[in-house]
Amino acid sequence: MRNFILLIVIFFATQWLLKKLRRANARAQAGDRTAGGASARTRNGAGAGANPNAAPSAPPQLADPLVRCAQCGVHMPSSDAIVAAGQCFCSAGHARRYAARPTGRDAR
Repeated sequence: MRNFILLIVIFFATQWLLKKLRRANARAQAGDRTAGGASARTRNGAGAGANPNAAPSAPPQLADPLVRCAQCGVHMPSSDAIVAAGQCFCSAGHARRYAARPTGRDAR
C-alpha cells in the first residue's frame, strides 16, 4: 500500500514539474518572437530601453464567429456561410430549400 501511495505522489510531482517546464518554454518562445532577432543581452532586459514584460505589438487574431444555418441548425464559421435573404446557410441547397418553403396560409 505504501508503494502505491508513493507512486501516486511521484506521478503528480512529475506532472507538476512538466507543466512548469512547458510554461517556461512557452514564455521563452514568446520572448524570442517579440524580440525580433535582438541580442540575448537586450532580450534579458540589460539593453537600453528594453522591457521584458512588454506586450507584443500586434493584437492576437480572433477566430471567425460561428453562425447557425437557418435550415438545418449546423454551426459554421461566418466566412464559410452563405447569406441569402438575411439568413445564413451552410450550403446553396439549404438556401434554395429555405426560400422555396411555403409561408403564411400555404404553410398549413
